[in-house]
Amino acid sequence: MVDPHTHQLKLIRVTSSEYLGTHGVLIDDGVPFALTLEPPWRNNQPFESCIPTGVYVCKFFISPRFGPVYEITGVPDRSHILFHKGNFTKDTSGCVLVGEQFESVGKSESAVVSSGKGFGEFMKRLAGPVGEYKDFVLEISNGF
Repeated sequence: MVDPHTHQLKLIRVTSSEYLGTHGVLIDDGVPFALTLEPPWRNNQPFESCIPTGVYVCKFFISPRFGPVYEITGVPDRSHILFHKGNFTKDTSGCVLVGEQFESVGKSESAVVSSGKGFGEFMKRLAGPVGEYKDFVLEISNGF
């Protein structure tokens, strides 16, 4: 059972393809506020696949590589799956990139751009009144 006082976000995936990755929309209290890019579905393989649909707890974490981020926990047979800045599916390593706009890069690659701005808004929405970051619940579903 999810505590009704815990912040909750939805990630609705809108498309997925082997070459362009998995594109989604982050929603907070019914309001879409950022776009996401993940790898395509590859049977939940670590560092290669988006994660299965479901409900997960995300915990604030200081990454040695990315700084303050959120880790998606409770993914079967996976760990170290982060929300972080980045632009291309090759940047994800199985993580979720946050940005403001999708962009095509030729016929075989996709990008999410304005990642710094999108990730900044993501983190701002999750900051408490004194700047502390609290865990949140993430519901991932496929809209395609």
